[in-house]
Amino acid sequence: MAEVPGPRRIRVLLVDDHQVVRRGLRTFLEVQEDIEVVGEAADGEEGIARAEELRPDVILMDVKMPGTDGIEALRRLRGLANPARVLIVTSFTEQRTVVPALRAGAAGYVYKDIDPDALAGAIRSVHAGHVLLQPEVAEALLAAQDDQPAGAGRPGALTEREREVLGLIADGRSNREIARALVLSEKTVKTHVSNILMKLDLSDRTQAALWAVRHGLAD
Repeated sequence: MAEVPGPRRIRVLLVDDHQVVRRGLRTFLEVQEDIEVVGEAADGEEGIARAEELRPDVILMDVKMPGTDGIEALRRLRGLANPARVLIVTSFTEQRTVVPALRAGAAGYVYKDIDPDALAGAIRSVHAGHVLLQPEVAEALLAAQDDQPAGAGRPGALTEREREVLGLIADGRSNREIARALVLSEKTVKTHVSNILMKLDLSDRTQAALWAVRHGLAD
């Protein structure tokens, strides 16, 4: 009898200049039944090359690394044909580090002291299409928007349906989950998200989520 394949595991690439950190992450993640570590890299340049070669689903990446750092690597990774979701895992908490990482396209930002089980959950979350920010990170990004507000639009520019979609984005829902909650197709949800970003002059879902919090559209 032919063996029935199980669910596809989440393919993860580790990018950190400290070998002991990579070893610790690999040791923990390899015991997760639904996660597979497919490779490692010691800096951003190597991380980009490995991402092109291995096509991981999620990249765990530090920010401060010699040579090509995490921010520059993020910007370049966005240009790949099939970019992975990038979860920043770092010890740097300053606003000047958090904000550029998120604006460069990070799907999440957590600190290296995160509980191991929470890290596994974070990988699953960003792989599912969620934006994941620890509370301190969200506060830093909101503070940055106080200094230089993102989005010139106002709540009145949105339709009622777009406001509903935006509220669910702020709740961390993926397009698929939003579609289920509002009984819409994923294609329709994608259209609503694009319209929201255009109307509010925002560049990504992270900014949209924070805009929703700022304007009282989030639960």
